[in-house]
Amino acid sequence: MLSHAKFGAAAATAAAVVMTAAAGTAAAHERPHDAGARSQGVVFVQNDALTGNAISVYDRNANGTLTAAGSYATGGLGGQLAGSVVDHLASQDSLVYDRSANSLFAVNAGSNTVSVFGVEGDHLHLRQVVDSGGSFPSAIAVHGQLVYVLNSNGGGSIQGFRLEDGVLRPLPNSDRSLGLSLSTALPAFVQTPGDIAFSPNGRQLLITTKASTNAVDVFSINEDGQPAAQPVVNSEPGTVPFALAFQGSNQVDIGQAGNNSVASYRLQGNGTLTPIVTLATGQKATCWLVADGSVLFAGNAATATESSVIASPSGALSLAATTPTDPGTVDAAVSPDGQYLYVQTGLNGIVDEFAVNPNGSLTAIGSVTVPNAAGGEGIATA
Repeated sequence: MLSHAKFGAAAATAAAVVMTAAAGTAAAHERPHDAGARSQGVVFVQNDALTGNAISVYDRNANGTLTAAGSYATGGLGGQLAGSVVDHLASQDSLVYDRSANSLFAVNAGSNTVSVFGVEGDHLHLRQVVDSGGSFPSAIAVHGQLVYVLNSNGGGSIQGFRLEDGVLRPLPNSDRSLGLSLSTALPAFVQTPGDIAFSPNGRQLLITTKASTNAVDVFSINEDGQPAAQPVVNSEPGTVPFALAFQGSNQVDIGQAGNNSVASYRLQGNGTLTPIVTLATGQKATCWLVADGSVLFAGNAATATESSVIASPSGALSLAATTPTDPGTVDAAVSPDGQYLYVQTGLNGIVDEFAVNPNGSLTAIGSVTVPNAAGGEGIATA
């Protein structure tokens, strides 16, 4: 494991590694939108531009490649944490699609707001821009009508909302401070909270704190959707927990930047996490994590790679493949049918397109350059 000091050094050098990393996929290309083409699905990408955040929409073709279908302003500004290069928000789940409500939620970190879009095929309709309830919103969790926003600055906080008639209404007595403090010895982007996620049954809300406290905070959620006054704090020294992904009813997998690994845990009803196994990726800056059935895809920002990890029902993990991406590997999203993976790469704002093979390995099939998206984060599929 890396100590805080060693992780700080690793974070400081990660940007240099990313800046010089060679592109690992085919050169970016754009294709004109053919309104008559039959889309197999949609991919949404947030650019987090400081001058005006926007969502680029892409049709997914039958072969998994993407075709640009439009861009939509969020009505807010993107943000950038101090020290960040390819991951300005330093978070996962900054853009979330809720299929049941045909709604897309986007953070506007520079405006302290959240945008709510209605989704009709590959068209978006901005319904609302609402105050996030804190400073620098960076991630969103959705369960049924409950929506929680994670705010990164000011010690970190969460704010709950209820989705009613397509808009967010603040949930009384749902805001909680995380009480995090930032050390001047480390860049801000490695210390702010990284992700927020509901447990599959919606009764618990998990937040990763990265290098600030090296913990996963778990709030119990009552019948009214409100969190407990204080979370159960699961301390994992030196691991720098970043991203969360669930498999089954109580297995949570965590991307850990401090030791460049993926770790599996059992989430107990009392909010404690019981370790199962930790698997080193052999890469650098392992942060983002997305599940595709029994396969986990972990993004490694500093080595510009995506790790394919097989998870068994018992929680055991094994490394299946390591695939090059364009420089600055950040967030990713899987197509609803599980056949394709779309990986954001932050250095040049490129989304790499991959076919998912039966053994979990990836085959590059193309890429698109998202307008004004260098350093941007946030990707979702429909």
